Amino acid sequence: MQAVARLQFVRTAPRKLNQILTLVRRKKVLDALRELKFLPKRGAIIVAKTIKSAASNAGDKELKNLNLRVASAWVGQGPVLKRMRAHAMGRGATYKRKTCHLTIVVSDGNGKVKEEI
Repeated sequence: MQAVARLQFVRTAPRKLNQILTLVRRKKVLDALRELKFLPKRGAIIVAKTIKSAASNAGDKELKNLNLRVASAWVGQGPVLKRMRAHAMGRGATYKRKTCHLTIVVSDGNGKVKEEI
């Protein structure tokens, strides 16, 4: 069985989360969470939260199912928040606050998909 968890409108750039996702793809859920616990990046907390949610959606509330793996994980770009900052000679400089949508699928090897948002 497969289970999906989505976290949308995360206030982190997609490239930063994608670096973290490359570390946890195709790993067992417990191994991925153990590795994320010691990763010194802010996005590791976000990814760990989503992995726990996907495992819970699969019916494994206490993370006791040792067969669950991170089958696939991807991040897509969300809306961009445009902001202004003071610049020289009274002008304003624009900068972008990027957001992203994170999707993680955990699987125990069978083909059915169970999706909860």
